[in-house]
Amino acid sequence: MTNENVKKQDDIELIVYEGALELVKDKVNKALSAAPLIIRKYTEHLMASTGKYIRAVSLLICAQNRDGLIHPNAISFAAAIELLHLATLVHDDVMDNAGIRRGKMTLQKKYGKKTAVICGDYLFSVALKIASSVSNKEDYIKLNMPDYISRVCLGELNQHINNGYLDISTYKYLKIISGKTAALFEASFCAGAILSSYDENGRLEQSPDSNDKTIRKYMRLGRHIGMIFQIQDDCMDFEKTEDVAKKPVQSDYQQGVITLPLIHAFKNMLGLKEKARSKELTREEVSIAVAETGGLDFTHLIADKYYKKSLKLLDELDISSDKRSKLLYVLDKAYGKS
Repeated sequence: MTNENVKKQDDIELIVYEGALELVKDKVNKALSAAPLIIRKYTEHLMASTGKYIRAVSLLICAQNRDGLIHPNAISFAAAIELLHLATLVHDDVMDNAGIRRGKMTLQKKYGKKTAVICGDYLFSVALKIASSVSNKEDYIKLNMPDYISRVCLGELNQHINNGYLDISTYKYLKIISGKTAALFEASFCAGAILSSYDENGRLEQSPDSNDKTIRKYMRLGRHIGMIFQIQDDCMDFEKTEDVAKKPVQSDYQQGVITLPLIHAFKNMLGLKEKARSKELTREEVSIAVAETGGLDFTHLIADKYYKKSLKLLDELDISSDKRSKLLYVLDKAYGKS
């Protein structure tokens, strides 16, 4: 760490926010580039398509203490969560037979599905290794990383089981994405909240009830933001071009994934679901049906409800105006305002 990125507090080198994200990226890139030789070609391919690190950014913001400084363990947890997210994307691309991710050829397209599955599994193990390498592990009991991984996996499995199920309800779909997407956002906010609560001696507080309540508020905020992120992504499938989205669009229905705009259309357009059952519904007809029934307006309305809940939670948190503005930026980013 460079001197301008760290400040001493007792025996702990605290990190300034401005330099923290680069440290996370360095840790992720090192994990990918230093993989065992047998898998390195594939992990290096993934380095070319890393994303915007929004989960890592969220964790780092939440981890800021009253002075705006960050505990070094935040770097490890943020890197671990980004690697977990990357692993889920690798597996997603296999399940969806996707050829493009973030504007680059997917791992499964270039090297095959079996290789991609194994690489995704490897990334899970690396993420857990990084997370377990932090000091004072006993301070992070609330951050149950294996539990979050299982929630993501169960969310993916739930989506797969419901693949092509035309009668899926709004409630059921929201439950699926609460695991598939929102769980890692919740994990990011949970880790950051825990790390922000160490005392003036550089030790984490002993989780009094008030601190537990604060951590739970951060967790709910992260979960809401994750829901917004996925719901808005559902809209992107209808609203954006492939050049903008950096991935195939108008493809969810073709993959059997019935998202909120189409759930609304099925409910409000007579005969649409029957046509889908007979395999006669085209992609163009799906887009027209979603537009005519106000499927996107309906979906944005649900996202707006989560947005308002998030604003309420932000107002309840006892944080600095700078930290609030940073968290608001993340919320707006998920919502599509920035």
